[in-house]
Amino acid sequence: MNASARFRLSASLLGSTLLAGLAAPAAAQRAPVLPQVKVRHPYYCREMFIPQVTSGPSAAAWSPDGTELIYSMQGSLWRQRIGQPDARQLTDGPGYDYQPDWSPDGRRLVYASYRDDAVELRLLDLETGAETRLLGGAAVSLEPRWSPDGARIAFTSTLHEGRWHVFTAQVTPDGRAERVARITEDRESGLARYYYNSVDHYLSPTWSPDGRELIVVSNRGHVWGSGGFWRMPARVGGAPREIRDEETTWKGRPDWSRDGKRVVYSSYLGRQWHQLWLMTPDGTNPLQLTYGDFDATTPRWSPDGRRIAYVSNEGGNTSLWVVEIPGGRRVLVRADRRTYRSPVGRLRLAVGAVPTPARVSVTGDDGRSFAPDLAWRHADDGFDRRERRFEYGYFHTSGRDELTLPAGRYTVEVSRGPEFRVERRTVEVQPGAVSTLRIVLRPLSDLAARGWRSADLHVHMNYGGAYRNTPRRLAFQASAEDLDLVENLIVNKEGRIPDIAYPVGRDPASTARTLIVHDQEFHTSVWGHLGLLGLRERVLLPGYSGYAGTAVASLTPSNAEIADLARAQGALVGYVHPFDSDPNPADTARPLTAEFPADVALGKVDYYEALGFVDDLMATARVWYRILNCGFRLPAGAGTDAMANFASLRGPVGMNRVYVRTGVVLDQRRLLDSLKAGRSFVTNGPLLELTVEGRGLGEDVQLADATTAVAARIRLRSNVPVDHLELVQNGEVSEIPLGGDRRSVDTTLRVPVSRSGWVILRARSDRAIYPVLDLYPYATTSPVYLTVGGRPARSREDAAYFVAWVERVRAAAAASPDWNTTAERDTVLGELGVARAEFIRRGEQAD
Repeated sequence: MNASARFRLSASLLGSTLLAGLAAPAAAQRAPVLPQVKVRHPYYCREMFIPQVTSGPSAAAWSPDGTELIYSMQGSLWRQRIGQPDARQLTDGPGYDYQPDWSPDGRRLVYASYRDDAVELRLLDLETGAETRLLGGAAVSLEPRWSPDGARIAFTSTLHEGRWHVFTAQVTPDGRAERVARITEDRESGLARYYYNSVDHYLSPTWSPDGRELIVVSNRGHVWGSGGFWRMPARVGGAPREIRDEETTWKGRPDWSRDGKRVVYSSYLGRQWHQLWLMTPDGTNPLQLTYGDFDATTPRWSPDGRRIAYVSNEGGNTSLWVVEIPGGRRVLVRADRRTYRSPVGRLRLAVGAVPTPARVSVTGDDGRSFAPDLAWRHADDGFDRRERRFEYGYFHTSGRDELTLPAGRYTVEVSRGPEFRVERRTVEVQPGAVSTLRIVLRPLSDLAARGWRSADLHVHMNYGGAYRNTPRRLAFQASAEDLDLVENLIVNKEGRIPDIAYPVGRDPASTARTLIVHDQEFHTSVWGHLGLLGLRERVLLPGYSGYAGTAVASLTPSNAEIADLARAQGALVGYVHPFDSDPNPADTARPLTAEFPADVALGKVDYYEALGFVDDLMATARVWYRILNCGFRLPAGAGTDAMANFASLRGPVGMNRVYVRTGVVLDQRRLLDSLKAGRSFVTNGPLLELTVEGRGLGEDVQLADATTAVAARIRLRSNVPVDHLELVQNGEVSEIPLGGDRRSVDTTLRVPVSRSGWVILRARSDRAIYPVLDLYPYATTSPVYLTVGGRPARSREDAAYFVAWVERVRAAAAASPDWNTTAERDTVLGELGVARAEFIRRGEQAD
């Protein structure tokens, strides 16, 4: 592009009208996995409840004689005799198969199969190998269990209004489902639930030995959590009764012993990891059965009631175990020799002449993804149905790996963060043969050599997922994504905090190239979530407030108080995953309690997660621009909010990252100081550089008076195409023409300046583009500030917007009945009053 090229200014200001350039991309076709599940925060139940593909086992069922297990592994079903190393594959596509249950007569298997954008129930004839659909449709149907007489099944499904309910069905001898009935009540709870629907849900049925009753998991009558244990008749209209109130975070999955005396289930019960527990069928006197700092889940009794099969992540990946009762002897079920259902070959993959960690996706022509036998498999949580049959699957490699694949053609994609070009190859795997693929990654940029360091400021190492993550494994994940620093934010999920055992600060697993640091996310259901970076002493506890119906229902501590406590430890405070939609103070039909503008006005906020886990990146940007227009200098940070032990997540560690200009030394404190100074840009793909009159990001261009124009130097490099490169000045958006492959720009523009304010550079695409596993490729710099005649940046309209916002927050706080004391309430209301006055003052200073 010509260095003297002019750019086009938009016609209106952000504060007065919504710019077309700020609207969400019109062509974004990415949609969630299994969108028919109509629950709040569906990514939680998708990982913690809906089965996901893992290279290790995920669920097992006993043969009627107790000598064999059938289990799910690598998305297929496998059969193995206890004590033997040989496993035989029973299913092999076209979808992913899970949660088997063996019929009492030993002839058939019922299981859940993810295919055609739904999860259906299928039958497998174990003698002939024939598969048939038992229950299809567009629903998500899970956890099928045969009744003791083999005539019925109970299962969990979204068949009714997309909500989780328990159903029963008669199974005919020829494999048809008849008299399908929802047996749980579709009941509006009237409770103010935050992470869960206001309509009660029901999960995980297990039969009584006589087939007359079920024990299920339900949140009926409870505000928080996935629910406790309820016992009910196995028929329509049967009244449930709660037998135990215990939160198990989607993983309870009870199993009733055939002697009728015992129920085994999985729970954390005041601890940080799920283990196996025993209770009576009336829910009384639970006793712990297994122990350890890892998860033990999906328990199943053997027919004789003397063994339990279950899945553990004690080695990091999932594994299948059998524990003897009594005695406690454990046996690991290992599939050391595998017999495949269809002809297979092997693919040997080498990344780099010297082994180079990277992210790899291997996809067959049928749309399924594949991984090595020991790799942690991950999958995206959304995809474009016009491009793929299933969500994008991937694994991280150390640089050398081998996969066993059904014979056929595969697309292999290798990536390593935004500073390397994406490499794609097609390979044909022949039966019984070994194919070798060598890929060398080509650098797109070397920002570290110029003093830029990358960081993901918002990661959760463990958060209730399938795997058991460690700092060493997290460092490997970061290295494969070419990420310099990971902020593992210690946080609760319901009543447990999985990573609370790690002291804040730098972890010993850190290396000269990769830093792992433990800090905190403060959770509140009222004020908005905070990132607390650089804590020097401890995690702040309790790590949450405003949890209605609990002993921490009070709105105190406010985020302002938490900010003061964190800063006393030398920490930076930022607002994370801020806004999924535009806050509208005039819309009184929707609650507005986000404390963000008040805390900015009070000087409590050091950075803003301008790129994070939100459903509308432009809503997050619009609020930020308004704050900048009021004269507050707030730099851009970024965090993926990656649950790094999930199998299904929106992007891996480092997908959303901040680049901070710190110098060549990798040091957390130096990086945080530079972040606070605004020397940053954030991205999930495109790489940006911006200077104005030679001043860099976070710096101030001082002008004596309004001038004709200032020189803005712009650089773009991207490993995916960019549809829009834009300069944003005081909320006005200007399009910079793109040419060629839309991946590279070097130019200098003349930018008119009429008043004090700010300039940022932004890049975005109109749709999701792999391997960027976000809504769409996006990047933005922190501002370069412009000061004209010594006057501060001010906007009367934007100040009035925040005055109205803070008034809404203050009114909601004043009306809350949950304060512990009036002194608590009065302190917070006083702070909000000070913040309101600051916005009024700034509005009055506007020209």
